[in-house]
Amino acid sequence: MPWRVGVLGAGPGVAALHLPVLGRLADLFSVVHVADAGSGRARALAERHGARWSAGEADLLADPAVDVVAICSPPGEHSRQILTALTLGKRAIFCEKPLATSKEEAERVVSACREAGATLLVGTNHLFDAAWGRAKHHLVALEGRVQAISVTLALPPNDRYHRLVAEGGPFQTVRGGGPDLGKPAEAAGVLRQLLTGLAVHDLPAVRDIAPGIDEVVYARIVSPIGYLVGYRAGGVLVQLVLAMLPEGPDALWRMNIATSHDRIEVNFPPAFVHAGSAAIRVRSVDGKWTEYPRDEEDGYIAEWRLLAALLQGDALMEYDELLADAHYAIDLADAAAAKVLEGAPH
Repeated sequence: MPWRVGVLGAGPGVAALHLPVLGRLADLFSVVHVADAGSGRARALAERHGARWSAGEADLLADPAVDVVAICSPPGEHSRQILTALTLGKRAIFCEKPLATSKEEAERVVSACREAGATLLVGTNHLFDAAWGRAKHHLVALEGRVQAISVTLALPPNDRYHRLVAEGGPFQTVRGGGPDLGKPAEAAGVLRQLLTGLAVHDLPAVRDIAPGIDEVVYARIVSPIGYLVGYRAGGVLVQLVLAMLPEGPDALWRMNIATSHDRIEVNFPPAFVHAGSAAIRVRSVDGKWTEYPRDEEDGYIAEWRLLAALLQGDALMEYDELLADAHYAIDLADAAAAKVLEGAPH
């Protein structure tokens, strides 16, 4: 019998990603309840799946028909909703990234899940992409020393991310509704939220090959929405770039890894689409490119399959890894925000 899923959130990610995925995995999961925060969108989404709908989280978290709680709400709600779900007896949770927005919250959540024996999976879909697994295998097989990593995002305007920068931040908006990026404190707050809410897609994968953060070398917020961050992790230089422009280029989501032997290029599909796994190609020292085959299934499907494996006992629950991923992203966000404030006039 499929596990019954209740989805907290009815935004574009739920509509375009998670509900279609769960529909494809009907042998493993069944959507039985969708809740919104009062927008009214849950009803239409729920009716497509023959599910209940409600406003707010209370009805869904108390619903005895819900086996798995999928938390797809704004980042600031994640840790609180996980803890509430555990208190109400839920023992299987899928949480969209990030797990939490502070290290204290992350520790509290992971500790509570560990104590309750709850299954917890964080939806960092790039980490579960089969193509990324092949890239890591390539790195191990050739034993090349990783020297530099860059993650470059060129995204079209997206209201989800525009709202993200103003979500619960410690800044006032200027005329036109956006934060005043000319004020270092506001710029630092925006940068921190973009790193914990958007760069977090790739940071667990980066941590796999560049664990630890020794020093943030530079950190800038880019108007209207973007960032440029560089840091050192051991002997590895890491650069994160985001550009979101009204008339920008086609969507690009690329990770480049330079090693002592070659260069690996991982091109992830654009957000909010199902286009199969990432595309990987490798350039060897003689200048020749080798392309790896792509999988039909993307990281969104892979993460839900992993959740099923965890529930079935076919995979191990790695609480320490979840906590380390959360700490890595938060440590980087805090250090980058502090770097922005360092350059502020006193």
